Amino acid sequence: MAKKFIDIMDTTFRDGFQSVFGARVLMDDFLPAVSAARMAGINHFEFGGGARFQSLYFYLNEDAFTMMDKFREAAGAGANLQTLARGINTVTLDTGSREIIDLHAKMFKKHSTTTIRNFDALNDVNNLRYSAKRIKKHDLKHEVVVTMMDLPPGCTGAHDVAFYEKTLREILDTGIPYDSVCFKDASGTSSPQKVYETIKMAKRLLPEGTHVRLHTHETAGVSVACYLAALEAGVDGIDLAAAPVSGGTSQPDILTLLHAVKGKDYDLGGLEIDKVLQYEEVLRECLKDYFFPPEATQVLPLIPFSPMPGGALTANTQMMRDNNILNRFPEVIRAMREVVELGGYGTSVTPVSQFYFQQAFNNVMFGKWKKIADGYGRMVLGYFGKTPVKPNEEIIKIASEQLNLPTTTEDPVDIADKDITKTVLYVRHQLEEAGIEDTDENIFIVAACKEKGLAFLKGEAKVNVRKHNLTLPEEPKAAVVQSVKSSVGSYTVVVNGEKYDVQVIEGEGIDAGKITKIPTSGGESSELAKEEPKAEAKSGGDEHANALKVKAELPGSVSKVFVKEGESVKEGQILFLLEAMKMETEISAPKSGVVVKIFVSQGQAVEGGGALCAIG
Repeated sequence: MAKKFIDIMDTTFRDGFQSVFGARVLMDDFLPAVSAARMAGINHFEFGGGARFQSLYFYLNEDAFTMMDKFREAAGAGANLQTLARGINTVTLDTGSREIIDLHAKMFKKHSTTTIRNFDALNDVNNLRYSAKRIKKHDLKHEVVVTMMDLPPGCTGAHDVAFYEKTLREILDTGIPYDSVCFKDASGTSSPQKVYETIKMAKRLLPEGTHVRLHTHETAGVSVACYLAALEAGVDGIDLAAAPVSGGTSQPDILTLLHAVKGKDYDLGGLEIDKVLQYEEVLRECLKDYFFPPEATQVLPLIPFSPMPGGALTANTQMMRDNNILNRFPEVIRAMREVVELGGYGTSVTPVSQFYFQQAFNNVMFGKWKKIADGYGRMVLGYFGKTPVKPNEEIIKIASEQLNLPTTTEDPVDIADKDITKTVLYVRHQLEEAGIEDTDENIFIVAACKEKGLAFLKGEAKVNVRKHNLTLPEEPKAAVVQSVKSSVGSYTVVVNGEKYDVQVIEGEGIDAGKITKIPTSGGESSELAKEEPKAEAKSGGDEHANALKVKAELPGSVSKVFVKEGESVKEGQILFLLEAMKMETEISAPKSGVVVKIFVSQGQAVEGGGALCAIG
């Protein structure tokens, strides 16, 4: 009897890069590996969307549309090139207007996409209706998604087989057009038994011949068991990655699954071990200069209790490294459990996973529920749609008071359509003011990336990737060296004002440690340029000793300065916008007075407690 053919999608170049490097990999570095994958017989790739859209403009000074077209050239005309979309959020953390949702599908079709995998993190089927129609309108294949995870112990009401069946029935009853169905577990926390029962349910419920896939991560250590359970239940496709960006926070390795199904009646994409080995050798050579965060290669036992997606985990730890607060990461992960429990059980996948992380971060840095993260607050208030269960009443009350917003049941897309800043006309005006051509591509870049999209189009973007610098500065004499523990086996070392990550690995031989220069949060070239100046020291300068210093509450970068020296301000007036951990925090005047000194400029990195201005 012939073995059942199982379609393999190679996630290396999207989810793999996101899960290991926070999506920060330059296209010229990895494109040779795409050609090698093609030679190995792989013709289904996840190649863009998700964080691999914004990250190119935020950190790489690259155009995502150019990258996608070059990927098509390397992968071949017949390859199924797939992107990831977040329903009404498309490739951002915020809800898009109908104009922008349509433009997303139009531009991704134009730039080499075959299939869009489309999900809603709340499993609110209403949030999939319009985006699905636009995807099909632009002649793309639509892979509709049910998002999965396990709830923290003791929590009930969602994320069991009955909940997934209810969601799938709603998709079918609503008449959402689809070409395939994916069950997506970004945190990798679902148990193998639940996966088995869920795939069995889907195969029973869906029309015969429907292509059903499973996507999971190794983060919680059960991905191979889950894939084997899904195969036994009749799944038609699974997602795998290639070493060195497989395992850990990413998908299991292609070779691992080829080994796991030996003796079973499954043909994994017609792939051959020797050819995959050759592909992985090329990929390893392409990525040899990149810093591999230790947390990206580990299985984390806490993840089933605080479900953090692999794709979001390293993006957040990279930002914490940039801001020298990585030592707080274990606290934030532990704090996520309560945030999930009280937030309505949205699936921990972007953007909800980022909302969870931001709120847990705030609870650790500022005290429990003292500062509601904007995304988390708007989620529990209903601005992203309906959560699987109603969030905690006290949290709803706190969010409403802090954000000065009422609860809502209005369609999120209707809300977005009323926001003038989310219209094509508004973006065209921005482009016109900047002297930039208003192409569809440029409109979508600015709509999706805001000021950072404009900065890219104006040639002001910077590169911020982490590559190995294996030698210290030559003969540092009389160097002032400080060492602060930043994570298990990892230290931050300052040598003559230059910061380095030092990994200490127990064992023998010359590979017992790695040294990598730390880029600043404001951005740094891949050639490891000198660190940009930080904000003034905490004193703010002796000449202003009698003035009240307005300080940054946490490390970040100054995204906007709203006042000038000599300007009179009132108590509560917004002075600065500080960006940290994908959040923008308003810094307000603690009293009325005159701004006698501003210590920072737009785009400058600032340390926690650093003085921003002085008010006399």
